[in-house]
Order: sequence, then C-alpha cells, then structure tokens
Amino acid sequence: MKPLQASSGDLNADRRADFAEMLLASGEPAQAAELLLGVLELAPQWVAGWFRLGEMQEAAGLLDQAGEAWTMALKLEPGDRLGAALKLQLVGRGPVMAAPPSAFVETLFDHYADSFEESLVEKLGYRMPEVLERTIRAAKPGRFRLALDLGCGTGLMGERLRPMVDRLEGYDISASMLRKAKAKGIYDLLAKADLQHFSPSGARADLVVAADVFIYVGALDRIVAAVAGLLADDGLFAFSVETLAGDGDFALLPSRRYAHSENYVRRVLADNVLSILSLESTTIRNDRHAPVPGLAVLAGKAPSIDERNTGR
Repeated sequence: MKPLQASSGDLNADRRADFAEMLLASGEPAQAAELLLGVLELAPQWVAGWFRLGEMQEAAGLLDQAGEAWTMALKLEPGDRLGAALKLQLVGRGPVMAAPPSAFVETLFDHYADSFEESLVEKLGYRMPEVLERTIRAAKPGRFRLALDLGCGTGLMGERLRPMVDRLEGYDISASMLRKAKAKGIYDLLAKADLQHFSPSGARADLVVAADVFIYVGALDRIVAAVAGLLADDGLFAFSVETLAGDGDFALLPSRRYAHSENYVRRVLADNVLSILSLESTTIRNDRHAPVPGLAVLAGKAPSIDERNTGR
C-alpha cells in the first residue's frame, strides 16, 4: 500500500517517483525499486520515499535491501509515522515489538478518517459494533449509566451504544477520527488518548467497549489492567480481537495488525480478576475477499460462564 502522498520536495524527483509507481503497478517491482533508488539520490531525506522503496524491494523479493531502506526511513524519522519498525520485524530484520509505534497508529487513522467508514463497512463488511451490541444487550437488557468507547474512531460503535447509555465518552488517538465522531453528536465527551498509556480519571464506568481496537495495541496486559481499575463492581467490558492461528500469546501479522490467542485473552482477563461472561468466534471483517476470524468477548466482575453453570 502506497504511504502518505508526501512530496519529496523536488518536482523532478516526484515525477520519476510517479513513473516508479507505474512500473510497480505493471508488475515490475525490481525496475520500480531501481528507479526509486535513483530518485532518492536527488531527495535523500525523503522518509516516505525510503519507506516506499522498501515496499518495492520487498515485492521484488529483495528483503535485505528492503530492510536497509526501512532502516533508513526509521533513522530519518525515529517517531516512525509510517511503521518502518513493524516492516523490519515482519521480514526478520528488527526486534519483536509488543506494540506498534503510537505515531504510526495516529498517522494511519488521521490519513484514513475521510474514507474510513466507506472502506470498513461497505467494502470490508465490518460488523463488530453489531456483534458487540447484541452481546451486551443479552447480558444486560437495561441501561448503563456511563459507557466508555475506547478507540471510538468515527463513532460506529458509539451509534450502537447511544440508545442504551446515559453518558457516552469516546477516546481515540486520531484527531481526525474524533472530528468525524463529533459531527455525529452522539458523545457527551470526546478526548484524544493513546490506549497504550490509557489512565482516565473520574467516575467508574459500568460499560467499557473496545471494538476492533486491540489489533493496534499488541500486548494487552496494561490496557486490560487499566479497564479493570475503572470498571464499576457490576461493570461490563466488551471487546474484540483477531484470532491468532498458531502458538503464542499474540503476533504481528503482515497487515501490521496484531492477532491474539484465546488462551492469552483468558489469562490476561483472569490476571485482572475479570471473568468471561461470553466468548464468541466470529468474522470481524473481510480482507482480500477472505473472512478475518476473531473473538467477541464480554467480561466483567460477575461470575464467569463456568461458575454460573456449576452453581458456584
């Protein structure tokens, strides 16, 4: 996927970069990479150019060269808005990361805010707000005093929550997403927050929701601990994860999203004294015309499914 369309600052370089894109689109990644490498001689500080060079070299099977290009992008911009460190991990040229760079997540969603709902709902068949709403209503048909929508985005989950809550607060790392959510007029409070360091103050919530959010968090220990600390005694925590196929707790996928194992989800919740009230295998969205498997989870401080079934 082509990164942010930032100019190199050199008109001639930009024209040659456009031609490199044409070569890539016509199925000639090696030639495209060779041309873009020449472009970067004209614009050696162009971070997006180095990142794109890595993608072209990766497409050509030149993984060592791709690693060098992404290393240069990371050197030029340590904040890593384009996620070069994640690409390095995926090709085995960088350390395993327990979480994505915050600047990458923020930039990604700022960039896609305008087309987010059309792409996610209409093209990819995204349905987690519907699934989680159904799960929540089945567990508690009544109203909630205070609900927190973590990673609220443009408000797709918030639209489902609004009819059942007295006060609805939304938190997201992307200012552009928050502006879209604000325009819907469904939140009582919207605030910019990085969920990797989330520690809200104020009243305890009786519902916390994170719909299709943890794919951009990675390790869940800290955020689940934060949620457990802010939940009311009878509070509910509804969230989804992509399902990890294979061993391990969680893993970075080629999509640069994280998948989590069911065992890991269960362990993190148990470590924070949260019981699983419902756990459903579901399809989160489609990706390249294939369903993305996931888990819809409802947890809380109430007795778990197993405890209710055994009468304990």
